[in-house]
Amino acid sequence: MVTLNIARINASSPYVLTPSRRPLFYDFITDYGIDYNIGFTSSDLLPDVEAYEFMITNPSHRKSPRDPKLRQTILTLIYEFFRWKEAVMFYICETGDNRQEHRSRLFESWFRSSGYRTSFALFTAEIPDENGIQNYVAVILRPDHPRFAFIAQLFSDTIELFRDKPEQ
Repeated sequence: MVTLNIARINASSPYVLTPSRRPLFYDFITDYGIDYNIGFTSSDLLPDVEAYEFMITNPSHRKSPRDPKLRQTILTLIYEFFRWKEAVMFYICETGDNRQEHRSRLFESWFRSSGYRTSFALFTAEIPDENGIQNYVAVILRPDHPRFAFIAQLFSDTIELFRDKPEQ
């Protein structure tokens, strides 16, 4: 099980994170007065792999302006998560408002422009649901993960299972 050092996170994060009621989740408020809850929840998407889904929620449902401090706060938490060599993280974009493609592109651009581009492997996929809505998913792990090749192949195989819909 992964543990996170909140003191180390807050030493680098532009916004101060406070532990939430849920383990591995944190709350913070931006300079624009927008509340966020971010963190990790255990995922069983890949069998036999300890993995976590990264979640970002905006309980106030207020639109956030471009805020580089928000980006840096999120990346600081993710970097702390990846201090653990065997960390595996999923990011699945929320689809309720049809902005999932935008979220996926934004998250990828944040991650790829972070300066840690070679420190992580990012695999992405699009999976249409039964209504034709695209679901965007990514798995991120360190290239020095001891089971890197196995997890990359398992992710690919799992995505193919989701894409292969049984014939009616």
